[in-house]
Amino acid sequence: MTDSRSHKLFSFGTLLDEQVQKTLFGRTVPRSPAALAGHTTRPLPITDPAVIATSGLDVHLTLKRQIGAVVEGAVLHLTDEDLAAADGYEVDDYARRRVLLSSGESAWAYLDAKPLRPAARVVIVGDSIAYGRCDPAGGWTARLAAAHIAANERDHRVFNLAVPGSTLADVCEQTPALLAPRLPDTLLVAAGVNDSAEPLVAAPARSDGPAAVADRLASLAGTARRHNARLVVAGPTWLDEARTGDHEGLRFTLARTAALRETMRSWCAVNHVDFLDLWEPLRGRTELLSDGLHPTPGGHEVLHRYVTAVGH
Repeated sequence: MTDSRSHKLFSFGTLLDEQVQKTLFGRTVPRSPAALAGHTTRPLPITDPAVIATSGLDVHLTLKRQIGAVVEGAVLHLTDEDLAAADGYEVDDYARRRVLLSSGESAWAYLDAKPLRPAARVVIVGDSIAYGRCDPAGGWTARLAAAHIAANERDHRVFNLAVPGSTLADVCEQTPALLAPRLPDTLLVAAGVNDSAEPLVAAPARSDGPAAVADRLASLAGTARRHNARLVVAGPTWLDEARTGDHEGLRFTLARTAALRETMRSWCAVNHVDFLDLWEPLRGRTELLSDGLHPTPGGHEVLHRYVTAVGH
């Protein structure tokens, strides 16, 4: 890895300390004042002895969302090697993600590793599983919304804008116009399984390969960033192929859906985007699928518990 590239990293905590920089980077690094709107901070206890030894503190700061708040800090200008050292310094409670600074420029920042925990206003876009089909209670997303709002009825909001039958292409087209009036700080995309379906009758070929999926996710990342919202991608759920041979004129297969899952997961890993893997909670549990594809109320409850554990 070369150290020729320059990376912008917004810092509001111990990385601004000159002694921490000398320990991590071997020198102090260039910086410029910056601010991050729509955020405030909260304390985060640190237990890693190496991090405590470097910073001299056992409590650091992490970000949480709050309309009207601003966090003052600085942009550090780092090389590839510097950025790798910063990644190694930050404990597992943090994840490096893109943010939009008050200046309008994009930069890296270390956010809460659980993407829904610091959220206040969440917009959900997706397909029939995100919509809650086959569950009169509204599915895993309705359970998530109820718990999120109950935690802070004054400030927390969840807008479920999922539409049954939607593909990632549909979501990309529809989402930009939906965000501004809802002031989201988090965009949860729970779509994609329809992109993997095969029509049972001859039809024009669709551009649903890995490159197209990556392009659509990149488009959604750009949409989220323009609103200073954190993108969270929920991967497809496991399905019972024995019962999806003719699903409203479409055929869903494990092979195609698993390939879609891997494409989405890989893209998120490379681009430092949060990925919620909804595949594993239902794997092999055919009794939790009402028609081989859509979860039963019990299946939605399992998904909700999983999303709460890993994301909230």
